[in-house]
Amino acid sequence: MFPIRWLSSLLVIGVQFLFIQNAWSKPYEMPTNCKRLECPSYVVLHHFNEFEIRSYQGHTIWMSTKEISSNSYKEAANEGFETLFDYIQGKNNVHMKIEMTAPVLVDIVPSSSPLCNSTFAVKFYVPKKHQKKPPVSSQVEPEQWPGNQYVAARRFGGFMNDSNVAMEALALKESLEKSPWASRTSLKRRKGSSEFTVAGYDSPYEYDNRVNEVMIFLNDY
Repeated sequence: MFPIRWLSSLLVIGVQFLFIQNAWSKPYEMPTNCKRLECPSYVVLHHFNEFEIRSYQGHTIWMSTKEISSNSYKEAANEGFETLFDYIQGKNNVHMKIEMTAPVLVDIVPSSSPLCNSTFAVKFYVPKKHQKKPPVSSQVEPEQWPGNQYVAARRFGGFMNDSNVAMEALALKESLEKSPWASRTSLKRRKGSSEFTVAGYDSPYEYDNRVNEVMIFLNDY
């Protein structure tokens, strides 16, 4: 019979082999809307069945709403999107219309108790031609991502709501915690950042084959 320590080692090797096999599987396809809308570029570093690790390239600017306190993801997301829509329609310092991009992000800090509201911030990726000097507005504020922003992303479909957003975020956290990759990289969220972020690639008027993602931002790679 094999000694117990050998069996433990074999089990660890087996688990790692399964993750290596998953890493060889095909990464998520680029959402269809990224063929007609500008989307930020990224490189897939690892891909597993349940999620993938990305590096968003270059210093990118996003426009973010101020924090929205609400007990409803849908209400907060709608309120934030309306603010951003006004901004890209010309409600900015130079009265410039800006092309729509994808995805629209919603940073979420869940409430600490059922009696408290969660905190949300809705974000818009600034097109490349406006990255160096984006129009400004009192209603939104710029946020700059570092040169290599590392993200763990899990994809899902349908319309986002409080139930499936929370469920997908929990599934992503559990997958990360169980992965061998987690032991080599810090999974703690950045200071001052959201606990998790959701990304929507489709307009509210698109019903079929919707693409959503839940993301956790990583400190390093």
